[in-house]
Amino acid sequence: MSIRLHRRLSLSTIRRQVVGINQKVPIYNGQRIPYVNFDNAASTPTLKPVLESILDFLPWYSGVHRGSGYKSVISTATYDAARIQIAQFFGADPDYHVVIFGKNTTEAINLLADRLQFEPGDMVLTTLMEHHSNDLPWRRVAKVVRAEVDAKGALDEQDLEKKLTLYHRRIKLVAISGASNVTGWINDIHRIAALAHNYGIPIMVDGAQLAPHRAINLLPPSDPAHVDFLAISGHKLYAPFGTGVLIGPRPVFERGSPRYVGGGTVSLVTPLGVEWATPPAKDEAGSPNVIGVIALATALTVLEELGLDKIEHHEQSLIDYALGKFGRIPGLKIYGSTQPQDVNRLGVMSFELEGYHHVLVAGLLAFYGGIGVRSGCFCAQPYIQRLLGLDGTALARLRHDLYTGKARHLPGLVRISFGMYNSPEELDRLVEALQVILSYSPRYWQEQLVWDDSLECYIPRDKRFTLGIEPIS
Repeated sequence: MSIRLHRRLSLSTIRRQVVGINQKVPIYNGQRIPYVNFDNAASTPTLKPVLESILDFLPWYSGVHRGSGYKSVISTATYDAARIQIAQFFGADPDYHVVIFGKNTTEAINLLADRLQFEPGDMVLTTLMEHHSNDLPWRRVAKVVRAEVDAKGALDEQDLEKKLTLYHRRIKLVAISGASNVTGWINDIHRIAALAHNYGIPIMVDGAQLAPHRAINLLPPSDPAHVDFLAISGHKLYAPFGTGVLIGPRPVFERGSPRYVGGGTVSLVTPLGVEWATPPAKDEAGSPNVIGVIALATALTVLEELGLDKIEHHEQSLIDYALGKFGRIPGLKIYGSTQPQDVNRLGVMSFELEGYHHVLVAGLLAFYGGIGVRSGCFCAQPYIQRLLGLDGTALARLRHDLYTGKARHLPGLVRISFGMYNSPEELDRLVEALQVILSYSPRYWQEQLVWDDSLECYIPRDKRFTLGIEPIS
């Protein structure tokens, strides 16, 4: 069974292929209106071709690699073919790279942190803009050094190069995001790779935010600008079925023992010892997520057919449209680039509305506008703290408030993030909702909503409003 598309796809018609694009959601007065999803940086919806590929495969689903039945043979062949397809999408060399499947980018980075065999005194050079998933795993195994960001939150490459020069004898890895999930700034991963390789240091790219919007090519290992390790998540690539990917040099994963052990990770087990399997099986303990892998391979096929260059152009037009609209909203401050046609940013825009708490704004957009956004720190608290100018005294006070139970919400921002299917008309709805919010005081709105501890968000007080959540049978 091969992964194929049943129709010609284009960006002009891609909205029709989004599962749930016409879904209606309840608002404050009990009515239901079409949902607008501007939370794509967190997770993207699935696509009909992806869902159809899963439905086509399910009658053949069986255990892979350890079964001799016909369905097992088909499942194994499809699973292995998907691995090759995913490798090719990112320019991986099958003779040099290994593609390891897991749950998500977070698990992939933790796996790499475990397998690189750090020694006391080793350092990891990363940046202040990183997602917690490309920060916390390194803190457990090495001393973390962070390159600075400038006043607009963009990476200070001069500081990164300075720290490379200063600490290169101790730095074992450069770990950097392909793009920020807060401001959308894109990092020049190949230029940074060349800098790191000048000192013989490998580079790991957290590609979770970059991959849905720009082509990522690892490049041949002979190229000084090549990427050594890449981690991505399917749920940000229109395949939300629980699959992440780690790609890296095969010799790294041939050494040492796996992070998780059990079925599938071994070639031989005796009462006296273990012979580990070869990569990637060595690092894929237990029965794999075959469905998730097929979903991701199909989603990448869709992106390839649509053309990532065309996706970039469409999303850039949405950014410019949003910048023009937001510039006319009083008290709205955008963090990151505000320059039209800025090719150094993605369609991820974080902002604050003066006088209105970010959590309140997100709740009002949800239950008065039917619009899904994200608020908070987006798993990048040190970066948000720097953007907001929080000094040591403010952070100490915040820590004290958290310990004493006085802080319900951390300081943060409101974030909108575009997918390839979003439209200017949806942005018009967002702007209209923000104007409605601004027409009343924060105190008025706080009386209309109530905080729900279980859902961790505001919901309307109006008795006509109901979430309509049915128990799963």
